[in-house]
Amino acid sequence: MTTSLINTEIKPFKATAFHNGEFVTVTEADLKGKWAAVVFYPADFTFVCPTELGDIADNYDELQKLGVEVYSVSTDTHFTHKAWHDASDTIRKIKFPMIGDPTATVTRNFGVLREAEGLADRGTFIIDPNGVIQAIEVTAEGIGRDAADLVRKIKAAQYVATHPGEVCPAKWKEGEATLAPSLDLVGKI
Repeated sequence: MTTSLINTEIKPFKATAFHNGEFVTVTEADLKGKWAAVVFYPADFTFVCPTELGDIADNYDELQKLGVEVYSVSTDTHFTHKAWHDASDTIRKIKFPMIGDPTATVTRNFGVLREAEGLADRGTFIIDPNGVIQAIEVTAEGIGRDAADLVRKIKAAQYVATHPGEVCPAKWKEGEATLAPSLDLVGKI
């Protein structure tokens, strides 16, 4: 990424996803009106990717309770997603849309395309109901992400969105103290 996408609105796209045994169309409009987590990964039938997607699948019910829809994205086709879903016990647990992005339009829109390889970096984007990106995490290919931390970050983003004037400090967890930035706090933390 050459420029930050934080606080920018997601760009238009149209793609086909494998979801609940069917091929469905997904656009940027589908990501609006609720919280969304868009999770990019390099490729189907690989090594770290199924561990991450399986972890998200294991936390999907909690994410749904938070009003969050998850969209996984790779530059594979929706046909490949179906084949992977049918072949892997781990991937078979997935209930969220698996977007195929063979043209790399979605991946490029989010700034996580490795152009020379045609593959996505490991990127996670938390998007608010207005379609505005609130958090981004990008890791190197060999570093897997943790769905529990995704849940924590979403809870923090939702808290900040509903509590103007408050911010969540490092390691904040739901129910813990927040901060109200003010001149009185400067130099006292």
